Amino acid sequence: MTTPAHGHGPYLTQSLHQSVQRTPDEVMTIFGDRMRTFREVADRVASFAGALHDLGIGPGDRVAILAGNSDDYCELMLATAWADAIFVPLNTRWSTAEVIYGVNDSGPRVLIVDQHFAGTVPELLENCPSLESVVCCGPGEIPANVHGYETLIAATAPVTDARRSGEETAGIFYTGGTTGFPKGVVLTHGNLQTAGLGAYAALTLGGGAYLHPAPMFHLGGIVPWVAHMIVGGSHVVLGEFGVRAVLEAIDAHEVRAMTLVPAMIQWIVNDPVAADFDLSSVRSILYGASPISESVLTRALEVFPSAGFAQGYGMSETTGPSSYLRADDHRAGRRLRSAGYSCPHAELKVVGDGDVELPAGTVGEVCVRGGGVMREYWNRPEETRKALRDGWMHTGDAGYLDDDGYLFIVDRLKDMIITGGENVYSTEVENAIDAHPAVAECAVIGRPDEQWGERVHAVVVVKQGLDLSADELRAHVSERIARYKAPRSVDFVPALPRTNTGKVLKRDLRDQYRP
Repeated sequence: MTTPAHGHGPYLTQSLHQSVQRTPDEVMTIFGDRMRTFREVADRVASFAGALHDLGIGPGDRVAILAGNSDDYCELMLATAWADAIFVPLNTRWSTAEVIYGVNDSGPRVLIVDQHFAGTVPELLENCPSLESVVCCGPGEIPANVHGYETLIAATAPVTDARRSGEETAGIFYTGGTTGFPKGVVLTHGNLQTAGLGAYAALTLGGGAYLHPAPMFHLGGIVPWVAHMIVGGSHVVLGEFGVRAVLEAIDAHEVRAMTLVPAMIQWIVNDPVAADFDLSSVRSILYGASPISESVLTRALEVFPSAGFAQGYGMSETTGPSSYLRADDHRAGRRLRSAGYSCPHAELKVVGDGDVELPAGTVGEVCVRGGGVMREYWNRPEETRKALRDGWMHTGDAGYLDDDGYLFIVDRLKDMIITGGENVYSTEVENAIDAHPAVAECAVIGRPDEQWGERVHAVVVVKQGLDLSADELRAHVSERIARYKAPRSVDFVPALPRTNTGKVLKRDLRDQYRP
């Protein structure tokens, strides 16, 4: 296979170079009281890229990032690309066991952590043989045998941007897996830039400040960041989501756009403190993961009087949204329940048996084609072949297109649960539950929840003669997978409903909890 030449096709650092040319002394990142200009960020990125070279990073090597949101996180992704390497953002909500799996699967030579995860370094080094160096960013004391991020930047001369680009890999993004193990989604520079341009066009983003409360390891946080890099605006980064933190940032920095999940929107609009802040600067709010209810939208339009709302539907494998429900369609009625129509860079179709395209109104599997579709699953050729057929990404979601091309999602073929904007796969949770010695069998479904959109709900059969409580089960699951994946509610039943062939009837279980 021929490696594409550097500089051919779009690349992640392209927008940074453009902004340094046009507005070098304008503010690029805001984190707390700290502001850095485009020139400062570019200089820091060039120096840290040099430090990565000194740590042994070469073309195509992986650099894993396990850190919370900060202005440093933006620099880390840019510097890794600048150094001709591949970044691997790790889910900060994973358990240590899941982090070890992700590191061993992707094989990075360098791991970057912040102070929050510095304590996990000895265990990671012991269990992850590919790791040669660890870098720690953020304030506080640097652990022994770990390099300080600021020290490396100060001590290293800048290097020239490799301009890794086009069909070359930019990052490996982990998504939940139906086999119980996360899969690495390989996205190229072309994927990320195309998705950013698509978001820019679909959402008509302007300049000004973009607020980033969504986690930066998630494509829901990265794609808007790429889009606003293209715009050349500034980025207000929150360390973590909080209602007051969001409101204060909007008021202080005249934020024009931001990304939220419906649960975040609901928390904001239901908090009476929102009336104490000037929110009139907000022009665009992108939300995803699930549709928004009409009642929440009505209240949100009152709280954000100048904002247009847009919903994005997509997945990691499509570099985020493949369709948008634009602001004009956010009105009461049938379309509010849709996922909108295709992005400028994507094409949608719905197929049935034999991948035959179905007519409008007929439910089948949703498929996506376009510049955002992943190149492959990392080291999983068979799963890649099954998901990518004839250039189309088979999403595993069931839905239909109406006569005007609007997409309606009606079910999830992979039994994925979306809770608070996070994807949870039922099989992964079931595997963790089944490991408890008192569990005979179980099934995990998504149960409607006003606060979270859906909550993880477990239906469990306990072995005869043994006892098990819901709290004990949640604690058991939380030791094995991320806490947000643990069931929020549990029903103990004598038996699970099954077909004649023994398959659990999850649809019957879901029907019990539908309003």
